[in-house]
Amino acid sequence: MKRLGTDVARELDRFGPLSSLAPLVEAWPGAVGPEIARNAWPARLGRDGTLRVHTSSSAWAFELAQLELRIRDSLGNLAPARLRFVVGPLPEPPIDPQEPARRVAKPSPEQLERASELAAGIADENLRKIVANAAAASLARAVSDRTFW
Repeated sequence: MKRLGTDVARELDRFGPLSSLAPLVEAWPGAVGPEIARNAWPARLGRDGTLRVHTSSSAWAFELAQLELRIRDSLGNLAPARLRFVVGPLPEPPIDPQEPARRVAKPSPEQLERASELAAGIADENLRKIVANAAAASLARAVSDRTFW
């Protein structure tokens, strides 16, 4: 019987030293500021010391690549040998307990009817219902999100 632990350890080694990533993740928001932290997050530390940072868009990846030296300086002694910015998944932002929960607007009869009209051309009944529900929710949200001056 083959031991699973060896295979698991070998696979985890492919992603680099995770223990070295924890201090970087902890220091990241303070080092780069809230705006960058919302749009870029440390993802993986390679064996060669390169920190792969996921970004929300290619524009952010490009912009941050231009700021690599400044970012490394702001990380101080935690700075990796090199930063590489690539588009990738970011962590969900934390929920602020002070922020009130967003109410979901209930579609009006007119919005339900309009949504049904929009989805009428879909042949599959189940898909048509799903699209109509999504359209009705979108129409209701659009109205509830409007700010009147």
